Amino acid sequence: MAGYTHAGKSTLFNALTEEHVPVNNTLFTTLTTTTRLIEIEERKFLLTDTVGFIDRLPTTLMEGFRSTLEETIYSDLILLVVDASEQLDIAEKKLSICLETIEHIGASGIPIITVLNKTDLMSEAEIEQKINQLKGKTPNPVAVSAVQRTNLDKLESEILEILKGYVQSKLIIPLSDKAMPFVSWLFRNTNVKSIDYAENCAHIVFESKPEIAEKVRRKVEDFKGKFEKTMA
Repeated sequence: MAGYTHAGKSTLFNALTEEHVPVNNTLFTTLTTTTRLIEIEERKFLLTDTVGFIDRLPTTLMEGFRSTLEETIYSDLILLVVDASEQLDIAEKKLSICLETIEHIGASGIPIITVLNKTDLMSEAEIEQKINQLKGKTPNPVAVSAVQRTNLDKLESEILEILKGYVQSKLIIPLSDKAMPFVSWLFRNTNVKSIDYAENCAHIVFESKPEIAEKVRRKVEDFKGKFEKTMA
């Protein structure tokens, strides 16, 4: 779970997990990640609450929070929380900062659901207008109120819909100058679960859409490596 500071990430985290992580209006209330198990229609997932993004974060602080932000890299799905009750130009600017930050930390290949939060502060007409205004500017928008726990069922359905088609695969490729750019591509375009180096080879386990896995398989064959799908 990611988003600009004060967007309501921790409130949504509490609503989905029945937890009680701290929630208030001070900057960086969430300084470390909190991970809990949630279950949606008998499928189990780990949900992580992360530190909020902010514009022009000083380099020294950015490096300090980098390890926290990089939890996002190892996700199957990012819930990008946006304060939908703010003025459109402000919401768009913060959304742009979040998407840029996600790209900066190397998580741009991971699917995103944009959670338009704080609909309890908006009328039905305002909610519909904001969804229409942001549609096309951010992936998979879903409007909710974490405080009132409204529309969370739709959010959960969207989570299941996005994750249902993923396959897990593993590969082994010999290390070379050409292989390393391919490994970087994997991190950008798939969810790399683990990577180990042994006997001058990279051993990688990743999850992706089937069409991406097929593209990876062909590339691995070019490298004279080994590829195997491990989970349907």
